[in-house]
Amino acid sequence: MQIVRYTPDHRTEWDAFVRGSKNGTFLFRRDYMDYHADRFADCSFLFYEKGKLIAVLPANLRADEHTLYSHQGLTYGGLVMGTEIRAAHVLGLFDEWLALLRTDYDVRTLVYKPVPHIYHRHPAEEDLYALFRHRAVLRSRLLSSVIDRERPLPATYNRRWQAKKALKEGLRIERSTQFGPFWEVLTHRLQQKYGVNPVHSLEEIERLHRAFPEQIVLLEARLADEVVGGCVHYVMDEVVHIQYAAATETGMALGALDALFLHTATEFCPEKRYVDIGNSNEQGGWVLNENLIFRKETCGARGIAFDTYELAL
Repeated sequence: MQIVRYTPDHRTEWDAFVRGSKNGTFLFRRDYMDYHADRFADCSFLFYEKGKLIAVLPANLRADEHTLYSHQGLTYGGLVMGTEIRAAHVLGLFDEWLALLRTDYDVRTLVYKPVPHIYHRHPAEEDLYALFRHRAVLRSRLLSSVIDRERPLPATYNRRWQAKKALKEGLRIERSTQFGPFWEVLTHRLQQKYGVNPVHSLEEIERLHRAFPEQIVLLEARLADEVVGGCVHYVMDEVVHIQYAAATETGMALGALDALFLHTATEFCPEKRYVDIGNSNEQGGWVLNENLIFRKETCGARGIAFDTYELAL
């Protein structure tokens, strides 16, 4: 097996492979990964078997920590696999790759975030078995709330009533390409509740939207001409993921988030099987925001684990 560290010369080959892989999403394409290249030292890899690319792995290296992450700038990472790869290939790949990390990169710890199964186009958990064989340990677990549209659970009466009430009082849900007004709402809400800013700046989300206009979609909740809420959706092959959601005080009182969540659950990209409303955790999963997850569960969502593993090399 040939293991090659990614360079910009591999960009076209990398993106083409991700598109055709069994568990890659647009988050792994280089236009998305490289927007924060100044913050993370890229140390991604391509894996070839008899000259054919069979897997890629997005990652960043913290040399000062002797740690490789897959990937700190992404919600999930891990091995992105082609459809023809077999379990034995993955086991051999891990053996050779981990040995390479020890000898050539002085990596002593691997922090690995696999792609959750709902994002797979085909079953792709051979990497989890390889991690088990190398005695990786679970480092953190986040609980994301997901709606399965093939077997939907009904939203509660109160949630449906609040959404209908908001629409009767004049709330409109509209697709928008202007992220500025919603970003003001989002930033104010995050600062007020948690004292933090959005992970992406306005300039970053606008840049990403220009690169992925069909995958990154903003729905606004408007009352007359005022933006009182919104959701930024990441649209995958099987999943609609709500990356950001927020509302003003007026929007919260009106039920804007209820209307937005139920609109997403029932009408937005109806061909996608899953709606991932996001996790409700703090402190690496040890704390559950019960009020936040309750709102999601009353929309018919239930839990999917987003795991992070750690392996001492």
